[in-house]
Amino acid sequence: MAWILVIAAGLFEVAMALCLKKSDGFSVLLPTLGFLVFAVTSFGLLSLALTRLEVGTAYAVWVGIGAVGTAAAGMLLMGDQVTPLKIGALAFIIIGVIGLNLAGSGAH
Repeated sequence: MAWILVIAAGLFEVAMALCLKKSDGFSVLLPTLGFLVFAVTSFGLLSLALTRLEVGTAYAVWVGIGAVGTAAAGMLLMGDQVTPLKIGALAFIIIGVIGLNLAGSGAH
């Protein structure tokens, strides 16, 4: 269950980042409100997950989902440039997160 919370928190982080972009420096109301809701939800879910998981691994997964998800969404939905180097770098993030999990994330 704790890992489901981390995954959900990571997805809310992606939504938060997309709203942040659309908020235009917090000058557009709806995306600004979305940013706030998604940020609080993301941090809240991560906080709950951390009661059962190691902080380093859980945080790395959360950040990885946020980074890879936001970069992918930017390329797919917002016209961000797609390059082989970006795709390769995202693959390395995924490999690193998987490696941390394989090294033992352990619940307490």
